[in-house]
Amino acid sequence: MDVRYASSPIDVKGYDTTRLRQEFLIEDLFAPDELKTVYSHIDRIITGSAVPVMQTLSLPSGDELHAKSFLERRELGVINIGGAGTITVDGMKYPLRYKDGLYVGMGAGDVIFESDNTDNPAMFYLNSAPAHRVYPTTLIKPEDCAKVELGSQEASNHRTICKYILPGQVGSCQLVMGMTNLMPGNVWNTMPCHLHERRMEVYLYFNLSDDAVVFHYMGEPSETRHLVVRNRQAVISPSWSIHSASGTQGYSFIWGMVGENQAFDDMDAVSMNDLK
Repeated sequence: MDVRYASSPIDVKGYDTTRLRQEFLIEDLFAPDELKTVYSHIDRIITGSAVPVMQTLSLPSGDELHAKSFLERRELGVINIGGAGTITVDGMKYPLRYKDGLYVGMGAGDVIFESDNTDNPAMFYLNSAPAHRVYPTTLIKPEDCAKVELGSQEASNHRTICKYILPGQVGSCQLVMGMTNLMPGNVWNTMPCHLHERRMEVYLYFNLSDDAVVFHYMGEPSETRHLVVRNRQAVISPSWSIHSASGTQGYSFIWGMVGENQAFDDMDAVSMNDLK
């Protein structure tokens, strides 16, 4: 388990490109037959991936958690961005197609990932947060999720937001997850941008070709920076940072939030005139 520590916005002003990438970019997710996790001290979110190909993969407790099992004091959200697969939670099997999700409640013991086809393996993307009570494990189909359409073709930010884990739909202690898909011909997301001081966020970008990149914008509104992000890479976004992006082509991204509340609309808008 890779461990990342929190960074002050005052310090980040002096980071060069290499340091920014070391602190906030997760580059090496989705390795065949590996389960990878990154523990961030920003609201103690864990981001990870599991790509079972020739073998099944089990969610380990990890020495860093000092727990009997990974979910002894945590909850888990999973979205599959690969081929069909199955997640088995304490003996109960949950089949996941492409873009299907699963919420796993606190207290679950064995969590096992497997693919249906080794030639087209599942790619399970993971977000986990500390939990204080048990919510039921729930299979999530994108066609059953609440959706919001935002932006416009004229502004190049026409997109659909699909909400997977959110109060009133799939209950959780603090974890909120969903997916944003850009419409054809659009490249911008979350612009005009915003902050939410009460929550942090992790973005996973995918559906990019090998020669395409996304420019992820971060930093305080008056001290913006950017990260060059490639397919299936994730960005850790602190609560003090904006989080927006533009791509050299269209893309999708999964957003996961943890923090003080779960109110999707709890945002502090940033005026375009204040960006520097």
